[in-house]
Amino acid sequence: MNERDKNAKVPGPAAGKAEPSGLRKGLASYGDSGFSLFLRKAFIKGAGYTDNALDRPVVGIANTGSAFNPCHGNMTQLIEAVKRGVMLAGGLPMDFPTISIHESFASPTSMYLRNLMSMDTEEMIRAQPMDAVVLIGGCDKTVPAQLMGAASAGIPAIQLVTGSMLTGSHRSERVGACTDCRRFWGKYRADEIGDEEIADVNNQLVASVGTCSVMGTASTMACVTEALGMMLPGGAAPPAVTADRIRVAENTGATAVAMALSGLTPDKIMTGKAFENALRILLAIGGSTNGIIHLTAVAGRMGIDIDLDRLDVLGRETPVLIDLKPSGQYYMEDFHKAGGVHALLRELKPLLHLDAMTVTGRTLGEELEAAGPGFPQTVVRPFADPIYPQGGIAVLRGNLAPGGAIIKQSAADAGLMEHEGRAVVFENIDDLVARIDDDALDVKADDVLVLKHIGPTGASMPEAGYIPIPKKLARAGVKDMVRISDGRMSGTAAGTIVLHVTPESAIGGPLAQVRNGDRIRLSVKKREITLLVSEAELAERMSANPVTPPTAERGYRKLFLETVTQADKGVDFDFLRPKNTTERIPRDRSGDE
Repeated sequence: MNERDKNAKVPGPAAGKAEPSGLRKGLASYGDSGFSLFLRKAFIKGAGYTDNALDRPVVGIANTGSAFNPCHGNMTQLIEAVKRGVMLAGGLPMDFPTISIHESFASPTSMYLRNLMSMDTEEMIRAQPMDAVVLIGGCDKTVPAQLMGAASAGIPAIQLVTGSMLTGSHRSERVGACTDCRRFWGKYRADEIGDEEIADVNNQLVASVGTCSVMGTASTMACVTEALGMMLPGGAAPPAVTADRIRVAENTGATAVAMALSGLTPDKIMTGKAFENALRILLAIGGSTNGIIHLTAVAGRMGIDIDLDRLDVLGRETPVLIDLKPSGQYYMEDFHKAGGVHALLRELKPLLHLDAMTVTGRTLGEELEAAGPGFPQTVVRPFADPIYPQGGIAVLRGNLAPGGAIIKQSAADAGLMEHEGRAVVFENIDDLVARIDDDALDVKADDVLVLKHIGPTGASMPEAGYIPIPKKLARAGVKDMVRISDGRMSGTAAGTIVLHVTPESAIGGPLAQVRNGDRIRLSVKKREITLLVSEAELAERMSANPVTPPTAERGYRKLFLETVTQADKGVDFDFLRPKNTTERIPRDRSGDE
């Protein structure tokens, strides 16, 4: 069996009454279905298509190319390769545009537009005649947006990522976006390097098109999507500009045709077991904290709730095995050369649901068996010799975060994991920008920096949770401090940073009542984040200082503010989730045999 046929194997045709397919799907409403099809074919023939072409299964290809999105700079090549795969398998490829979001080119934050992109993707899949869809994304919010849209649309769907960028070299030092971006900018803020060197390194951090070369959010979502079963095996790790990436794209197109013929829809792949596998991978790669929000949102579209407390239990038994920045030393191209996600899955095999279905029509266990035993390498550690003994992410609770908060413990300072300090409070982003570098700021190295009003409602949840070290402390050599917010941080970032505090301050969460000089205790060992004031005092503050949530007069912002959920529900819009929950994961496995 050749490689294309191997990847295209699927179960037999779906049982039941045949649904309209190809150009007969989703006809425009003219009151005469025959005329609707006649008119549709007349227009498409204007582009030079023959009846032979139009009688084939139609595979839509979501095109997220944009001049504002260098992470998707190889989009044209990928689309051509997907089309080739579709046609070799007997299908008709039809690419169509959707919203494209780049992390650095979206104001106020890309997170604000993720749900809009998911709606765009869903509605374009529904509105246009296609039997399956290939979703091409890469930059942080694009892949979760596409998976959310596909989960809701319900037709056969397969994810293809653009792939990571290559690493560069700065004065003989290997560098890559964007952990090294933050490292060098920290040096610049501390006056350790000057204007000339920061300009030089700026030219080397992004050596090619593609997504961040470390285990940031884009790489995290690529890896968890492969583990989820929604991507071809081996599809997560190949860099953007390699022949391997193009071959993955061709095989993705061929697989999409097979999925269209078999009716292999997302609900048969994205099950509770599949999400548990994806969460295991998220923990084992030291993945981005954003991964929890995105997986929660995708699962929510399937009627599946992710339980943070049970996730923490998973984390205690799932070590970090990937030696990649920001938790380790290597880059995504090294991970690809080491065997990619399959090398990691082999180490985690006893913890995985091997019967979970994948887009190939085979189970995860069957794919692992087909991939073979692997080979010696140093990027993926053995289970017995981890980078970090527990999962990269820990879940915290306490009177400051009754709905939960998280910390990326694998990228935190071990000396700050058990810490008590004085709160230095910033009321919002503007306040932070105005005062963080003021030499008059009353702040010491053992203080706790607190940033309010950057949650979903407060500020569309930007990645401002990576609060910079105050400049006067940075100059003195301080590299890390405990930092707390209701926002997010980039997966490329490191530090002792508590994020996603729920409920957020903008809707009246306890974080809103923290004052300068309050004592805060962080205990990662006890999974605790506590404001050291009495319940009576906290209640008195809430009564005396009620919070009025922000509002908007019109447009998408009005929709966002009125319907967005909190971090523990994925920051999705409430009306896009099914009314009923079908499953709660990770499952309580105490009763399993």
